[in-house]
Amino acid sequence: MSKGKLAVNILLTVVSIAFPLIWLFSPQMHTLSQILPYIMAILWGLKAMQTVRFQRFFAIFMACLLVFISVTRNLDTMYWYPVIISGVMLFFFGSSLFSAQSLIERLARLQTPELPPQAVRYTRKVTQVWCGFFVFNIAVTSHLIVQEQYQYWALYSGVISYILMGMLFVGEWGVRKIVMAKNNS
Repeated sequence: MSKGKLAVNILLTVVSIAFPLIWLFSPQMHTLSQILPYIMAILWGLKAMQTVRFQRFFAIFMACLLVFISVTRNLDTMYWYPVIISGVMLFFFGSSLFSAQSLIERLARLQTPELPPQAVRYTRKVTQVWCGFFVFNIAVTSHLIVQEQYQYWALYSGVISYILMGMLFVGEWGVRKIVMAKNNS
């Protein structure tokens, strides 16, 4: 990965994680909340120039959506940003369940090209767990938006969902080590 692509990915990740918290404090940071959609649109535009196929289409879509939000000043639409991201992740993970290799299996084969059948079944189950996480994330975030619980939305979208994601990642890593040890003995 080139340094420019890595920098765009890191900036986009940091801004995406930080923006719910910035949004929460927007009365004190009004100028920042006004320019935040422009910043995010530029980052998505840069990402579009660095990717191909569906990733490019999605990056262009996100850049256009953020420009639309910025121009129309419909900043309430920004609350739906985490839902859109989770929806796209659900699409990637979920659609891979209908292909020969799940997304997690493809990632696992980068490290271990020859996976045994039990590992293939395990990766499919992990992909299903991640789909469940994204459905849960969409449901919680959407509920908080519809109920206009914006402080809880900021806390969930900017902190709790990432903690849950990290716990799922670390938990899966631990379970995988146990499963691998069990299958190797």
